[in-house]
Amino acid sequence: MHPKSFFLALLLLAAISANAQRQPDLTQYVSTLQGTHSNFGLSHGNTFPATAMPYAVHEWTPQTGPNGEGFKYLYEADEIRGFGQSHQCSPWVSDYAVYSFFPEVGALVTDANQRGAKFSHANETALPHYYSVTFDNGIRTEMAPTTRGVHLRFTYPKRGGDAWLIIDGYTAQSEFLVDAAKREVRGWVNNHRFVNHPETFKCYFVIKFDKRFTPSPSGEKGEAVLRFPVGSVVQAKAASSYISYEQAELNLQRELGADKTLESTKRRGQQTWNQLLNRVRVEGPSAGAGEAGLEQLRTFYSCLFRANLFSRKFYERRADNSPYYYSPYDGKIHNGYMYTDNGFWDTFRSQFPLTNILHPTQQGRYMEAMMRVQQEELGWFPSWSCPGETGGMLGNHSISLFADAYAKGIRTVPADSILKGYAHEVFNKGPYGGANGRQCWKEYYTLGYVPFPLSHGSVSQTLEYAYDDWCAYTIAQQSGNTFYQDVFQRQLYNYRNLWDAATGFFRGRGEDGKWYEPFDPLVWGGPYTEGNAWHYIWSVFHDVQGLINLFGSDEAFVAKIDSVFSQPSTIKEGWYGYKIHEMTEMEIAGMGQYAHGNQPIQHMPYLYSYAGQPWKTQYWVRQIMERLYNSTPDGFPGDEDQGGMSSWYVLSALGLYAVTPGTNQYVIGSPLFRKATITTEEGREFVIEARDNSRENVYIQSAMLNGQPLTKNYITYEDIMRGGTLTFQMGPTPNRQRNTTKSSAPFSLSAPN
Repeated sequence: MHPKSFFLALLLLAAISANAQRQPDLTQYVSTLQGTHSNFGLSHGNTFPATAMPYAVHEWTPQTGPNGEGFKYLYEADEIRGFGQSHQCSPWVSDYAVYSFFPEVGALVTDANQRGAKFSHANETALPHYYSVTFDNGIRTEMAPTTRGVHLRFTYPKRGGDAWLIIDGYTAQSEFLVDAAKREVRGWVNNHRFVNHPETFKCYFVIKFDKRFTPSPSGEKGEAVLRFPVGSVVQAKAASSYISYEQAELNLQRELGADKTLESTKRRGQQTWNQLLNRVRVEGPSAGAGEAGLEQLRTFYSCLFRANLFSRKFYERRADNSPYYYSPYDGKIHNGYMYTDNGFWDTFRSQFPLTNILHPTQQGRYMEAMMRVQQEELGWFPSWSCPGETGGMLGNHSISLFADAYAKGIRTVPADSILKGYAHEVFNKGPYGGANGRQCWKEYYTLGYVPFPLSHGSVSQTLEYAYDDWCAYTIAQQSGNTFYQDVFQRQLYNYRNLWDAATGFFRGRGEDGKWYEPFDPLVWGGPYTEGNAWHYIWSVFHDVQGLINLFGSDEAFVAKIDSVFSQPSTIKEGWYGYKIHEMTEMEIAGMGQYAHGNQPIQHMPYLYSYAGQPWKTQYWVRQIMERLYNSTPDGFPGDEDQGGMSSWYVLSALGLYAVTPGTNQYVIGSPLFRKATITTEEGREFVIEARDNSRENVYIQSAMLNGQPLTKNYITYEDIMRGGTLTFQMGPTPNRQRNTTKSSAPFSLSAPN
C-alpha cells in the first residue's frame, strides 16, 4: 500500500472508532426476551431469545424444550436443556441445522429428554450481542455471536464434581469427530427441514477449545461428551458452514481468530449493533422522561433489533471474499448471494419496506437471490423459505418485493426477467403449498375470482392475487413492457368480483356465481385464511379508493372502519372447529374485531387517511402502539413473524407506514417520539420532529417538509433517502381541516368518484 493511502486508511479507522465511541449504547434498551412468553395456545410473539448479528447466517439461543420441539424457549420454563445454533423463523416450521452445547457438573446425563438444569430469569442476561445465564447448580454459560459463529464460555463451580460438556446433533443424522490433542471437535448435522436434496444438505461445524479435555464414550452417535477438570473456565470458539469443513475453518478464523477472550467478541458485536441501531436514533419519548418513557425506548429498540434479523444470510465468503452458497433448492454450490428464512405473506407489508430504507444494497442482492431461486427451483420464486421452499400461506408475494424495490430505484435484475418468472407463477399450480403458483389459477383467470369451497381461503387468495397482479402490472408499466401490461391489466380489479354490496363484505362465491351460504361475518376460516370477513374487507392494498367506491362514499367507508373497533370481540370458531391462538389474541387485545395479532388487518388504521379523516389514523396507531406492544416477554399481540410485527411498530413509531408496497409512498400516522433521525447507508440524515409530542398530543396540527407545508398524507422514499427534515406540530385535539381532500390522499389505482 502506498504510504499516503496507508495514512488515509488509519485516519478513516480512527474516525470510525471515534464515532463508535461517541454513539450512545442503544443495545442497553434491547431485550431479546421480548415475546418469549408464548405457547401453542397463545402467542405474545412466539419468539426465542436470539443472540445474533444482523441478518446472521446462524443465531444462538438457550433451549428449554426437547430436541426437535418448535417452541424452543418458553419463558415460563424453569429448566434449560442446551445452548444451540438456530435458524428458526417460526415455531410452526421448527428448526434445522442445529447442534447444541450443554454443560453439566457431577453426574453425567446425556439423554436430551432427561437432562436439564434449573435457572432463574434473575440470573439471565439477554442482549443482541451477548447472552448469559447462571444455573442454580452454579454453572455459568455465556455466548457472544458472530455472523457465522459464536464464542462461548462455560464457568464450572469449584465444587460439585466433574465438569462435563455435551455437544449433540439435535435430531436426525449427525457426526462428531473429537481430537483431544488439538482440543477440537468437528462434525456435521443434517437435521434438515425443507430442502430438495437432503442427501447433500450438511451443516459442518468446527469447535476449538482453550482448555484440554478428556473425551468420554457417550454411547450415542449423535453427540460428543467432553470432561474438564473440576472448576474449569472453558472458552470455545465455533463456526459453521453449509459448504465444507474448510469453509467452516475459514469462517472461524475470519470471524473469531483474533479474539483471545469472549469480551473481545462481545465488544465487537456490541459495536456492530450500535452502529445499526444508531441509524434510527429516537429521542424524547412521548411518555416523558420517567419509566414509561424508558419503556417506549426499550420497546422501540427491541423491535428494531427483531426487524433486522430476517431474512437470514445463506451465503459464505471464500478466501478472496467472493460470495457463494450451497443451494437448498438444487443441492449444488453457486456463486453469488442467497437469503432464506422468511415468509413473504408475513413480511411484504412492513419488514421489506423498512429494509428498503435501511439496507438498499442488501435489498438489491436479495432481488438477485430471488431470481437465482427461480432458476434453481425450476421456475418458482421463493415465498416461504426455511431454508428451501415450504409453500406456506398464500399469495405470490415475491412480486411485491420486486415491485417495492423497483419503485424505490433498487433495480438489480431486469424487469423482463421478473415479469416472465411471475407469469409462470400465476398460470400454473405450484409443487408445494398455497404460495407457490396459484390455487385454482384457471378459475381465477376465467371467472375473475377463486371459487369456494373449491379452494379454502378463496376470498383471501382473490384479494391478494389482484394486488400481486397489480405489482407485476406496475413493473411492466414503469419498464415499458406493454405485453405484460396487457397480460395483467385485466386482473387489477378482480377484488370487485367478491364484493357483496348487500352485506358490505367480501364473500365466498361458488363456481356457479352464487354466494356461499350461510354467511356470518364473525365466522373464522372457510373463505378466509386465519381470519373472518371483518378482517378481509381491507386487503385491497393497491386500490383503496376503489374500495371506498364500493362503499359509495368516504363517510360510509370511515363508518365501516369505525365499526371494526366498536364491534364486540366475539369469536366464532367456524371452520377451524377450535380456538386457534389468533382468535384468543384478538379477544385479549380488546379492540373489537381489529385483530392486530395477524397480518391481514394491520394496515387498516392508515386507511382513514385515504378518506379525508387522517386524525383517526393518528389516534388509532398511537392506541395500538401503546396498548398492544411492550418490551417484555408479553411484548407482542401475536406472532412476531420474521420481523413483520416489529417492523410495523418501528415504522409506525416513526410516523410512517407502507400501505401499498410497490409504490414509493409511506403514509403518515402519528410519530411516537419528539425526534427521530434516520441515517441512510450513504450517511444522509432524515429528521422527523414532532413538537410538543406527548401521550395526549397525538394529533398533527400542521406539518412541514424541508420548510414547506406538507399538503399530502404521505411522503416518498426519495424524501427520506435524500435527507431532510419533516416537522410536525402536535396537539391534543384533531385538526379536521388539514389534508382532508382527495388531493392529499395516497396512491390508489382508481380515481375518486
